Amino acid sequence: MNEVSSVCGVEEEKEGEEDCDDEEEEEFKKELIEKFNKLLDELEDRDGNEQRKKIDEMNVMIEEMNEKEFYSTFTKKNFDKINKMIEEKKLTLNRAILLMKHIGYWIKLKGLWRYSFENSSLRKRFEKIMIVEEEKKKEEKDEKLFVDVCECYVLINYSTSSELLSICVPYLLKIALKKDESKETQKEVEMALLALNGFRYRIMPEEVYLKEFKDIIQNHQEHHNLTHLAYQSAWGFLICRFLEDEKLNNVIVNELHIIIEATKELEELARNVNWKKEKEEKRRGKEVKEVFIILRWFDIIMDIFHKCKLWNEEFAGLIGSITKLLRSSRDNYGEIYRKCIYSFNDAAENEAVKVDDLLKGEAIDAIMEENFRSTLDDEITSEILKFFQMISSRLKEKGKDKMEEAKRKSTKREIFDNLEEEGYEDIIASFYETIDFRYKEYYEELSLNISDYFVNI
Repeated sequence: MNEVSSVCGVEEEKEGEEDCDDEEEEEFKKELIEKFNKLLDELEDRDGNEQRKKIDEMNVMIEEMNEKEFYSTFTKKNFDKINKMIEEKKLTLNRAILLMKHIGYWIKLKGLWRYSFENSSLRKRFEKIMIVEEEKKKEEKDEKLFVDVCECYVLINYSTSSELLSICVPYLLKIALKKDESKETQKEVEMALLALNGFRYRIMPEEVYLKEFKDIIQNHQEHHNLTHLAYQSAWGFLICRFLEDEKLNNVIVNELHIIIEATKELEELARNVNWKKEKEEKRRGKEVKEVFIILRWFDIIMDIFHKCKLWNEEFAGLIGSITKLLRSSRDNYGEIYRKCIYSFNDAAENEAVKVDDLLKGEAIDAIMEENFRSTLDDEITSEILKFFQMISSRLKEKGKDKMEEAKRKSTKREIFDNLEEEGYEDIIASFYETIDFRYKEYYEELSLNISDYFVNI
């Protein structure tokens, strides 16, 4: 879909994208887009160091772009323009890659999709380079340039053919396996893993990746040689495959210790974020890198809670870290706050996570705190009710033996006393009576039996 907004004057490529908030923000957006396009036009009239300086300046601007600015700037027209400059020898492929890799890096980091690249002449150029160069294996070739083209293509492109997948993966893995701890090597490895993470939903035999990725993760656990983004990307590549296979479930939980690692990463990243300042930075589209990586970790965490079938004693610690993050972000960063709520629901639904883990990790206390907030919207209210409905349902199930049954009763009593003390019954009754769940689509799973939301002793 390519619509032009009469309000924003911007080519929109995402359905449901919000309109501009106010005139001041719109002027800022136009100024940035116009400046970037001017620099892009000027590239063909410059050479040598001057052209490199222009690209460096454009790369800084890319980091400052908010979502609307990004979608408005990187259109098919601009990708075609870059290709034409390469074709007319006004821009070398190496210099084009400096720009394209940076575009791709921020596309992946911010979780954006760049559909316009798929229909561009630049995409066809990259595909031709990759296929032709691969066919010349026996001849000497510039492997670094070839890998750079692979990375650009994978980072920016929405989909990759099976043929190009088989070409790219071995070269990207070769880079990702580098163990040198220099900053230059760390950046190379980060880019390779970020690109490989783009294949996480593609079917791939274990022999292609499993040994290599176990080596990458275990080496980092011992030597801490990866950046936060590289480490998250390595896990992102593995997680979708591991959790579908019971054998690999054991590898990911007990051998590679995903739950301990996710907990450590969340806590380290969160320590580097000033959440009150971040609220303003988000409005301007200039969030710190750590925030984007935290959001990427939530994709992994929600997969763990949703699919992992093996209980681990570290669940309570991970839930505790999410609880801290929820309290820090609730008034400052709505997207992370919502991810915390959703992850608690996934955890409550997964029988491998014990209700006691949620209690120890203070998830139940945190959700109770949300009940008292006057700014709750309908969606969060729905998520809160789903959470307590699930907790209540699970606590009604009898234990398999005397010890398990005694623990269930003890946990149930502790939760009930807490809910009663906090006036939970009145709150739920209020929600139930004032919101018409029957006619709202995302409330379909909620029970209309009010007793389902109470932990009965």
